[in-house]
Amino acid sequence: MTITEQLLALQDLDYKAFQAKLMPTIAPETIIGVRTPLLRELAKRLKGTPEAEVFLKQLPHQYYEENNLHAFLIEGLKDFGTCIHVLDRFLPFVDNWATCDSMNPKVLKKQPEALEKQIRLWMDSKETYTVRFGIKMLMSHFLDEHFSPVYLEQVASVKSDEYYVKMMVAWYFATALSKQYDATLPFIEQHRLEPWTHRKAIQKAIESYRITDEQKQYLRNLK
Repeated sequence: MTITEQLLALQDLDYKAFQAKLMPTIAPETIIGVRTPLLRELAKRLKGTPEAEVFLKQLPHQYYEENNLHAFLIEGLKDFGTCIHVLDRFLPFVDNWATCDSMNPKVLKKQPEALEKQIRLWMDSKETYTVRFGIKMLMSHFLDEHFSPVYLEQVASVKSDEYYVKMMVAWYFATALSKQYDATLPFIEQHRLEPWTHRKAIQKAIESYRITDEQKQYLRNLK
């Protein structure tokens, strides 16, 4: 069977209806309805095969699950340069938050300097989910040992009317507050973010178990 036929064989119509409600940006008819564990199992079976290599070059895909499978195959790549190349080909075709957020290739953390440069390129893109992915990578890899306040400035400078970009900026700052509170707090105190994003960042931070009760109370006063 082709990869698409394998996906269709895994269809769950109830799950398809559930997914359609979560994905307002994509047409329901492009959703097959395959549960994520089954998609990951298929990606694991296909990893490193000629079939997978061909599939990664077949863009755009027809179905939402094909995009997610593509994302999971990217996660299995072991070479940094290859991973970046395949990501750059794929990101312009990503059309929803779930596919975007499902990708976190482990190989990227092996070259932080090169990744940081690539993230800047992604964040400068005009593509909604390329920007979102760039911010997500900055959040995933540069809020701990590789943190710099420069990254806060970079994310704060992202200007977009796109809901899924603004939400990622809010998510980034909420996470930054939980990990780098002292460096991040001035951006909230000075209202450096667009008003909606500012409020959403505070809301998400207050929901975090990593923020102390005292910090949460102070943040509430900054809404």
